[in-house]
Amino acid sequence: MSTERGPSPTRDETDPRLRAGVLERLLDATPGGLLPGSLKALYDGGLSIETPRCYGNFVSSVDGVVAVEARRDSGAIISGRNQADRFVMGLLRAFADAVLVGAGTVRAEGKGARWTPEFVYPAAAADFGALRRQLGLTPTPRLVILTRSGDLDPERPAIQAGPIIMAPDAAAGRLRRTMPAACEVIPMGDDDRVDLGRVIERLRAQGYRRLLSEGGPTTFGALLRDHLVDELFLTVSPVLAGRDPAADRLGLVEHAIFVAGRFPALALMSVRRSGSHLFLRYGLR
Repeated sequence: MSTERGPSPTRDETDPRLRAGVLERLLDATPGGLLPGSLKALYDGGLSIETPRCYGNFVSSVDGVVAVEARRDSGAIISGRNQADRFVMGLLRAFADAVLVGAGTVRAEGKGARWTPEFVYPAAAADFGALRRQLGLTPTPRLVILTRSGDLDPERPAIQAGPIIMAPDAAAGRLRRTMPAACEVIPMGDDDRVDLGRVIERLRAQGYRRLLSEGGPTTFGALLRDHLVDELFLTVSPVLAGRDPAADRLGLVEHAIFVAGRFPALALMSVRRSGSHLFLRYGLR
């Protein structure tokens, strides 16, 4: 299920909020790192993400809905295509060695979707590039796709760019015959689900130290269930979506239930705002 919020509209270049700064810092208990160019002004302060780290980024309604009726643009519907949300999404991608998504998220997105900083917020492309050089990273983060079935379209630009694809052995065998040569297909055993602990271990062994999870909520739920998430960046959009058993609306965490009294505990690290949108950073205890 999709968490992508769509490309930035062309008006970003002239929006007066871009010149004045996108975010307002309300609380920040983290050591702020140096951000190049306009990024510090847009974020209203510095940002650092330690290594190794697995961190998630989502936008949700006030009542916790992150995806609406399998709509390709459901994240954009929830966020209202908020400029600051797109900027933060790009900034968090700029810090990542790799962006981790489930195959359902890839299928739900438009065929032209790319999981790069500049795709979602092109106005800051040069500064995102400068940040990655400052951090000693490759020009763009590596896309990592998790799939059980191997149902992926090899013609999509994101696939043509050569992501890492992790799948059970049988699906991996099929993918090696159908995916572009640039893809790195990694078999993950004969189980019908991909073991996320092994995924994280394998990626870190290959040098991918900062891992950004962008979806979907089922993948994020599995990461939480296996105690693999270090931080959560959550945009709370000032809308109420509502939920109904008959509706295909997903919350932030799906297919993972925690024992009452033993819920994963979060420590609030920072709060920013843009209008009535809130940008929260949590550490998982």
